[in-house]
Amino acid sequence: MPTYKYSAVNVSGKKVYGILSSASERSARQQIKAGNLTPLSLDLSRNRFYRKPKVNQKDLLFATRTIATLLDSGIPLDETLKSIAAEVEDKSLSIALHSVRDELLQGSRIAEAMSSHEHIFNDTYRSLIAAGDTAGNLHIAFANLADYLEEAALVRQQVVSAMTYPAILLTFSIGVVFALLTFVMPQVVDQFVRAGATLPLLTRSLMVLSDYALVALIGQALLVVGSYYIYKRMSQNKQTAIRFHRNFLRLPLVGSFLLNAEVERFARIMHLMLKSGLNLDIAMQQAQVVIANKYIAQTIGNARADLVEGKDFIVSLKEANIFPSLFIQLLSSGYKSGNLIFMFEKVTQYMKGEIENKRTTVLSLLEPLVIIFMGGIILLIVLAILIPIMQMNTIALGYP
Repeated sequence: MPTYKYSAVNVSGKKVYGILSSASERSARQQIKAGNLTPLSLDLSRNRFYRKPKVNQKDLLFATRTIATLLDSGIPLDETLKSIAAEVEDKSLSIALHSVRDELLQGSRIAEAMSSHEHIFNDTYRSLIAAGDTAGNLHIAFANLADYLEEAALVRQQVVSAMTYPAILLTFSIGVVFALLTFVMPQVVDQFVRAGATLPLLTRSLMVLSDYALVALIGQALLVVGSYYIYKRMSQNKQTAIRFHRNFLRLPLVGSFLLNAEVERFARIMHLMLKSGLNLDIAMQQAQVVIANKYIAQTIGNARADLVEGKDFIVSLKEANIFPSLFIQLLSSGYKSGNLIFMFEKVTQYMKGEIENKRTTVLSLLEPLVIIFMGGIILLIVLAILIPIMQMNTIALGYP
């Protein structure tokens, strides 16, 4: 389906920009107008580097939860979509909901209508909606999706919080050290030199570092940016990305935390898929797409291939030697007893607890380590200043 870039004016007179998929230019203009916007320009997007805007996840959660509530109250789907589209603040989501409603009125199924906006409604979202639509319990499918989005946001917040605080602490500490080396220490040492004091080795060494502190800081920043750029470029190769992501899981502290987060995500989406009536093969296929770590995704893909061939997919997961033993034991028990849905739910609950425990562990270990490391550097700077002062006092008092 063609993709169009547009500019428009909202009801407040503010100019907005966006992108949408539509069967024709006329249909695209109708979608824009349906979102309470006045179109100014509409161009067919041919730029392969142009990225579709990401929808606000809070708005998507709000829309999903509200759709479930309204459908459960007996309100028709087309009226529900029209009402929610007028409520959400995200214009891309509003336009998409209006477009989905229009296609519904033309006879399309809801999952099929959502496929025109795959940058908003991903494969997992559409698969669950299709399953709910087929089973006649669309309100339950939307409710389950809302629960899934809430849990995903919670886990994502836990991961971010575990990484953010140490990063802020380290950045602040580096800033303090940089300020001491660049501004404080040169002025103090200059007084010693004017007084004719002989600088000790520690002070001279830190003064050399002080002379190149700004260059070192810029160099570190360029190294970080360059490393990230190289990583993004090399990650475009599938096998290279898999090797990178496998090594991420081996990082101390952080690796096990990332693994737990991915296992929890896998178990959560599998529980939701199976609960919605999808078979195990399709559920694993969708879960593989959701997993961010390419190595784990490949492992799940290999397990799914064994499942299709009639083999025990648990064996493939076990042979990868990356998943927690309890995870393997619970899945094996559920697979043999025919109760995988219940076991995936238990795994999800267990891994959520493990993520919180790991987050607490990471924070409790990284914080004192950063403080001790940066405290040691600051102590060296203080000693580099105090030692010449003590030497000058000794000379002034007449001691040899």
